Amino acid sequence: MMAHPRTDIRLDLAALVTALACVTGCTENKPAPAQVTPEGAEKKADTKVLAKGAEALQDLSPVRALDYYLDGFHVMKDDTSLHMEAHHYCRDLNEEFTQCVIFDGTVASANLIGIEYIISERLFEGLPEDEKPRWHPHNYEILSGQLTLPGIPEVAEKKALEKKLNSYGKTWHVWDTGHVGHPRANALPVGLPLLAWSYNRDGEAPADLVAGRDERTGISTEERRRSRADLAPLARPQRGVDDIRSAFPGASGAPAGVSGK
Repeated sequence: MMAHPRTDIRLDLAALVTALACVTGCTENKPAPAQVTPEGAEKKADTKVLAKGAEALQDLSPVRALDYYLDGFHVMKDDTSLHMEAHHYCRDLNEEFTQCVIFDGTVASANLIGIEYIISERLFEGLPEDEKPRWHPHNYEILSGQLTLPGIPEVAEKKALEKKLNSYGKTWHVWDTGHVGHPRANALPVGLPLLAWSYNRDGEAPADLVAGRDERTGISTEERRRSRADLAPLARPQRGVDDIRSAFPGASGAPAGVSGK
């Protein structure tokens, strides 16, 4: 029986990534633990059994369709004292629209803390003017090396992120389980949702936050920045680059290709 052609393509792509990993080598990628354990009684045995049965019998396609893991950093737009690492699990619905769920770690017990939608420059330009201030630019995140796909060979990672150049994200955090200076925050999702923003200049992201991610994943943000420098000619000026600039008076400089409009 002939295999479905799409399946063959996906298997071929998976084999290619695996082969590249063998050639280029893989960095050590340690799991990121959940920031807090939620309040509540421990699961009972029958609850666990019901969950296992549901997993076997129900169609969980929307969850299983999540394709890849993006790791980056967020600051809250209306409270720029809140900085955190954000673990995105994403699916590209098409070439111009991506949806992600955000967790506070990479382990099975990680807590769901937010969502992000990513759209192309073309879709962003079609938004109403009063909607655009809710969408943050991505070029600094990509060209600075801050945004990564841990565990993916660098050549494949770079190609994937090239597709995200000039894109915008709308991100809501609904649970602060921990941030810089307060690693164990709220044991329950209290308070109002917070609109997250991107860093757009050197010195805005706390150095310890980036260094901690790099140490855990075996990634060098600075090396990623250098290797992505040739993507700069593809980057166009973006809205929102200066939206939180006044909150970081000591920050200055950015990779070539990062500019506001």
